Amino acid sequence: MKIAIVCYPTFGGSGVVATELGIALSKIGHTIHFITYHQPVRLETLNIPNIHFHEVEIPDYPLFKYQPYELALSSRLVDVVKAHTIDVLHVHYAIPHAYAGYMAKKMLADEGFHIPIVTTLHGTDITLVGSHPFYRPAVTFSINHSDRVTAVSESLKQDTLRLFDITTKIDVITNFIDIKKIEAKEMPCKRDLLAPKSHKIITHISNFRPLKRIQDVIKIFEKISSSVSSKLLMVGEGPEKQKAVDYVKEKGLTESISFLGNSNEIDKILCYSDLFLLPSEKESFGLSALEAMANKVPVISSNAGGIPEVNKDNFSGYLSDVGDLDGMAKNALLLLQDDIKLEQFKEQAKEQASLFDIDAIISQYETVYSEAIASNQF
Repeated sequence: MKIAIVCYPTFGGSGVVATELGIALSKIGHTIHFITYHQPVRLETLNIPNIHFHEVEIPDYPLFKYQPYELALSSRLVDVVKAHTIDVLHVHYAIPHAYAGYMAKKMLADEGFHIPIVTTLHGTDITLVGSHPFYRPAVTFSINHSDRVTAVSESLKQDTLRLFDITTKIDVITNFIDIKKIEAKEMPCKRDLLAPKSHKIITHISNFRPLKRIQDVIKIFEKISSSVSSKLLMVGEGPEKQKAVDYVKEKGLTESISFLGNSNEIDKILCYSDLFLLPSEKESFGLSALEAMANKVPVISSNAGGIPEVNKDNFSGYLSDVGDLDGMAKNALLLLQDDIKLEQFKEQAKEQASLFDIDAIISQYETVYSEAIASNQF
């Protein structure tokens, strides 16, 4: 199949999933065309067979206060579909991508091209942006006019059905991890580069938005470090970062907490780690937790959204209510103060992650694509 994928090219979960999916599909013979405003960060090279990238250029018109990305994207989609005889369009995020996809579909239909749209819902397009009254009609329209719709967790599916008047069937196809890719990498694991051998290394990875509860991460670490010598690695960028940095300086924790920014070497960072913290207020899935688990890092998390579908309580880690900092710290210490139990949970974390291996997921997308194409034929 010739598949066009529209996504955000950033470090966020939806962009990572879309890029990894496209790469995996290309390896089994499909031709993939990424269409976005910048080369996806996980697309490390364009020298991959069957992979193509088409940049969306947005002309700068003084007339507009905000440049019309949806219009530019729709026009680019029309060009790519016609030039490369695309079989199916897979858009990640309802707004603006499904909305732009629908406009492209209607323009193409006027020229005799009939392209099916598969929309994957990832989270904030539903729970944050889409639930705003200003955007709700556009999100509802975009979902209901997609040929097929998928959600990355059962929790997100139920949120979508609760928040919107949906008439289209939603299939749950979870996010995934490439276990073999992780196993094939040579991990340095020279822990003394980051912390003394006597210290445990704890990691948090996110986009540092308010929903990630960054202050909670640090306060949990403070409780942990009062009992166990440890180091915290904070990976990512976002609006809550400066507040966190200021707090760390104020508390004199700069030697114990390192801010590493965005990184393309997540597996290497997780290789150093003993524990992963994810106290989020909302998570549609918890991809960062899955990546940690695949690297044998147990997860201490909230029970928000789709996280319990990923992190199995008392097996791959522990779950607590949102805001229960004492509970999360207590659970962390259950592992960090017992090396035998910690090693057991590390192995179990990988075992749980293997349930989400890409080989078990990719065929589900192939089926959705085939069904969308068949239903769209005239």
